[in-house]
Amino acid sequence: MPDPEFSCHPSQCEIWAIRHGQTDWNLEGRYQGQTDIPLNATGVKQAQHLAANLDGKSFAAIFTSDLTRAYQTAQIIAERVRCQIIVDKRLREIHQGEWEGMHFSEAVARFPRHFAQRDEEPLNARPPGGESVLEVAQRMMAVANEIAQRFPGQRVLLVSHGFAIATLIVQAFHYPFERVFSLIPENASISILCWPPHNNGH
Repeated sequence: MPDPEFSCHPSQCEIWAIRHGQTDWNLEGRYQGQTDIPLNATGVKQAQHLAANLDGKSFAAIFTSDLTRAYQTAQIIAERVRCQIIVDKRLREIHQGEWEGMHFSEAVARFPRHFAQRDEEPLNARPPGGESVLEVAQRMMAVANEIAQRFPGQRVLLVSHGFAIATLIVQAFHYPFERVFSLIPENASISILCWPPHNNGH
């Protein structure tokens, strides 16, 4: 669970970004992207455990991706924290194009140039037929900006996906975008972000 002493500046919104619970494709090491895969039994239990830990905490709203795995996670949490769910398609995972449904190892073997681009031009890196890192970062930033404008000085839950959340983490802490691929959070974990980011880094 997050550090209870953590707090944002009163001008910022405290966004608790949650990655959805586990799916079968997570377990199998497949790219999901925007393919609509539900939680598996473990994922449901993860969401229930997370919801129990959040019980008693106050949130102004819950924003969630419309993809089933995120929405299921948000529903389970909402039952505990008694909060309105707001669905926003911009909180979807990166569109993985031709990689969706493919095992990670197969994608690396078949598309070495695309993986090399992650190091050379991380913002423009994209799966074949999918979204670029920059495109995901921009739509996630737009949602976070709107949430911060609507709920300044308040705490909000945001249920989304691993890579999508990683783009927010990079922006919130002013990390170089080369790091985005290594900052993908675990299933059903929380990343607390103060938004909008301050220019001095935190």
